Amino acid sequence: MSCSKEEIEKKRLAALERRQKKGFNIHTEKSSGLVLNPGSPSFAPELKGSGSKVVNNHFHPYQRPEACNIENIPVSKVISGTIYLISEDRFEVNPSEFCTPLISIFKSIASRSYDANTKLWNFSIDDYEELMSKVAPLAPHVVLGAIPAFVLKALREQTVDPNTIELTPVESTLRNKLMPFQEEGVRFGIARRGRCMIADDMGLGKTFQALAIASYYRDNWPMLIVTTSSMRETWQSKIHELLPSVPLMNIVTLSSSKDTQLVADRQTEVVIVSYKITSMHTDLLKNKKFGVVIIDESHYLKSHKSQCTSALLSLSRGSARVVLLSGTPALSRPAELYTQLALIEPRFFPSYTEYGKRYCAGKQTSFGWDMTGQSNLTELQIILQKRFLIRRTKEQVLTKLESKTRESVLLDQSLLQFTKEDQKGLSQMAETYKSTKSTERHAALITFFSESAKVKIPAICKYIKQLLQEESTEKFLVFAHHRNVIDAICLTLDETGTHYICIVGSTPANTRADLVERFQHTSSCRCAVLSITAANSGLTLTAANLVLFAELHWNPGILTQAESRAHRIGSRGSVRVRYLLAARTADDFIWPMLQDKLNVLNNVGLSGDTFEDTTMTRQESKNISHYLTPKCSKNRNDYVPGTNIRKVPLQPQTLNVLEKNSPCDSKASERTSNVECDFDNTEKSFLEDDEDDELLANLDL
Repeated sequence: MSCSKEEIEKKRLAALERRQKKGFNIHTEKSSGLVLNPGSPSFAPELKGSGSKVVNNHFHPYQRPEACNIENIPVSKVISGTIYLISEDRFEVNPSEFCTPLISIFKSIASRSYDANTKLWNFSIDDYEELMSKVAPLAPHVVLGAIPAFVLKALREQTVDPNTIELTPVESTLRNKLMPFQEEGVRFGIARRGRCMIADDMGLGKTFQALAIASYYRDNWPMLIVTTSSMRETWQSKIHELLPSVPLMNIVTLSSSKDTQLVADRQTEVVIVSYKITSMHTDLLKNKKFGVVIIDESHYLKSHKSQCTSALLSLSRGSARVVLLSGTPALSRPAELYTQLALIEPRFFPSYTEYGKRYCAGKQTSFGWDMTGQSNLTELQIILQKRFLIRRTKEQVLTKLESKTRESVLLDQSLLQFTKEDQKGLSQMAETYKSTKSTERHAALITFFSESAKVKIPAICKYIKQLLQEESTEKFLVFAHHRNVIDAICLTLDETGTHYICIVGSTPANTRADLVERFQHTSSCRCAVLSITAANSGLTLTAANLVLFAELHWNPGILTQAESRAHRIGSRGSVRVRYLLAARTADDFIWPMLQDKLNVLNNVGLSGDTFEDTTMTRQESKNISHYLTPKCSKNRNDYVPGTNIRKVPLQPQTLNVLEKNSPCDSKASERTSNVECDFDNTEKSFLEDDEDDELLANLDL
């Protein structure tokens, strides 16, 4: 059985106490002036009078102590403590319990300050070495965990002042379009030698800043851009627009093995790949020897064990410049940051284990290291801002941007599709989720979440109908997660004759831009139905002033990213966000969980959002004569392939027929049950068929 150093020391001191009680070496102890007092409240050596010399650090039970007057010496306890940063220039000491000699040392430090609220002492970082040297002689009875060397290195490292950097090398077409705060981000990246993360809020132009940094280091090209599959064409068009000096023929999008020869061509200056392709063609990309690497939506790389992460780690080590982009660097916990920080500075942290023990409250279990917690978050925030990333929120830099308000709408219980069996089943799932072990809770939540979606469908559709009946003609977005919910929403819009677009995981990448353009500039297109996981990033839908969430998602970063499709540069007026919640479903557990995770991210400085100030309203229940069935009754041949856009708009007669086919009419339900269903009547729960969604399939609680 293995024991820690503290446990061994406790056992040794206990044995020493028993030995002395039996009367061994009493003469030696008395002759040197040493009095052993196990019951003393002081657990460290203390000097008589004003003597400046303390007992030898290398204590041995059979060694004669130095000739000095000592009142007490600990024999039964070891006092431990932690030291961590509370600001860039001050640190705090948190001992396990009160210790008189330790307090005496604290009072001898010139920069000491006592916090009456926390009852802890803090000091200037300049006095760190002095404090540690004074505490060292108290060992092994008092042991304080030192500040890691990598933290001290980050504080003492000399960096270039960003204000002294000239942006003249950046191509003028792009340089002239940069806003002042974007110029600040570019200078930050250059001051960090082109290895950094731009973690600005969604919609603040991270693409502009990344391309400006890349343009500054044009001599280091070729350049690799890693992004989601749906954003490859967007990056290509942005390079063509902002960096016209790069010939279009020199930009290659690697999407299959047929493009490998183009990548190897010497004339190719820019290669754009998706995450999945990166792991498939790692050797090809290594041979290209990219000098600049841009990784978009870098929070997808939260697992340090995935193939894609391993491939990019090897690629980034050989690149002079690495720029990461993410509006939500950590979706829910500090452990998700490690791989991104390792891409920027591979040798900054000694190892993932050391990082986890310091910032994730890492502890060893029978299944390995548990890194799901958080610790020393203030210190982590200081290190991130000092060395790795720059982050600005919309409130800080866009003073003219209209506000965003959140509302939670409690759906009408009478509209929920609850049968006795459903009620019993959901209650059992709730109990299972609460009683399940932490390692298995994720699977239990997924099942609960999926079943809750079916129950919410009628109330969601009724709410959208009520919204469409209002006189307002404002555009709005509807986010959902499960395919049957998305299909039911689309059918509701069909029945009301509402012009809309729909983007899910299976929507082709080259079609998305056309759909976004239609929503933004066609006045009759009033709604966009979107998959939370497939359309939460990379889209600009600022024509909308209302964002509805028919379903939740357990990662707050996914939701805040989705909100920012409408609330970003170019927004027209204030944006309202409404979350449709149903009692006695998985929403009862996911909603408070989201707030807890946001609190963690706020402590690290990676989020400024909170759901605590969300106002609560209730769904109106008047005029509820019928609602939609969750069954899908759409014909594949009526729609443009890969989209939910009808080839021919519905005629008034058709609308009347659909109106009659309600669940209140059992015969009508029988008539629609045999109609060919879009997506082959396959109810795809949890995630869409998109390679990017596969990256999210392993999301942890």
